[in-house]
Amino acid sequence: MDKNKASLSFGFGKNERLCSRKSIDELFRQHDASASAYPLRILAKYQPQGEAKGDDLQILISVPRRNFKRAVVRNLLKRRIREAYRLQKHLVNWPPIYPEKQLHIAFIYTAKEILPFQIIEKKLIWAVEKLKTALAQTPNT
Repeated sequence: MDKNKASLSFGFGKNERLCSRKSIDELFRQHDASASAYPLRILAKYQPQGEAKGDDLQILISVPRRNFKRAVVRNLLKRRIREAYRLQKHLVNWPPIYPEKQLHIAFIYTAKEILPFQIIEKKLIWAVEKLKTALAQTPNT
């Protein structure tokens, strides 16, 4: 087995999830960077390390009820996004640009139809690359 592959963590624990209502509101109200790759929109915000608990990187996955009335469908799409992120999170876990800050990211599913996992995964990778570029251009606030 490849040593680099073995050292990668493919888990997705509670400490990686963004749960704080205050942090979520702040992320949607005033984000530092955003990127879109249909069917996903990604918002990102740096938070001071002391305010938030958990990992250096925390994510939120949202599928609007307005587009999908049934919870079963929303949960299916959230599972697909979560799995795509879990398998590709090594793309997001780069050395932090600001070590004293914590990065909060929201993945928002914007499509009105159910797309297959392969498309969601491909677009997630592309959107994360765009987000990295946008975050590299943001000033340290």
